[in-house]
Amino acid sequence: MATPNNEKPVIVAFTLDFETGGLNCQDCACTQIAIHAVRIDTFETIDRYVRYIAPYNQQQDKGTTKRKILKTKYEQQDAIPMKYEEKALTYSAITMDMLESMGVDILVVAQEIIEFIKKNTIVKKANLKPFFIGQNIGFDMGFLQQMMEYADLMKELAKLVRGTVDFYGHFQPLCIDTIILGQFALSHLDNVTSYKLEIMAEKLEVELDDAHDADADVTATTNVAMVCAQRMRNTHGTDDGNMVMTQKEKSRVHFKI
Repeated sequence: MATPNNEKPVIVAFTLDFETGGLNCQDCACTQIAIHAVRIDTFETIDRYVRYIAPYNQQQDKGTTKRKILKTKYEQQDAIPMKYEEKALTYSAITMDMLESMGVDILVVAQEIIEFIKKNTIVKKANLKPFFIGQNIGFDMGFLQQMMEYADLMKELAKLVRGTVDFYGHFQPLCIDTIILGQFALSHLDNVTSYKLEIMAEKLEVELDDAHDADADVTATTNVAMVCAQRMRNTHGTDDGNMVMTQKEKSRVHFKI
């Protein structure tokens, strides 16, 4: 008879945020991505991944389930650039010059994200696989799916994280939206009428530096989720001695004034 394994499994979540060139994931570009690997028992951030994404073109839809990556100079001549709307770039304090000089090819970023998830997955049982956390996470999932489809890595992602296949046969990763967590935690208060990240951070006493920078937003999102989890566990602050409030490293070279 096998000896029972009583060791507590360590479940990891990946807190995710994109900055983008607009709101429509079908034709607007990804401009910055940040992902933190977080233990959900302690909310310790065990690893970070942050990249600016170099400007890129739309893919040509060939009417098949697998799209073709633009490669040849002839295809590039007919390519349609992704949208980089001025309002969206101003909102995130990202410029096209920054993307040109600091950005990484989107196909490289997609592969690095896959490797980041693999490296930081501790338990691989189906019901304990990682999942995603985000503020208005449905928005970010659209851009993650765009990136993974462009790199032909959606099947690989489906192997690594929890999720389901929808009616149309598309894999949908499991996501926890901090807007919903915030509504659970704050909707009883008379003066709360919005669940924007900066408002929830203020109400839950979470520090938010450099709002609309992806890495700063991920840090705040993780901490919002942590405070909500504390309330579910009937703990207060960090009195249980286990939860760790994440501090964002001050590494930005530009700031929104």
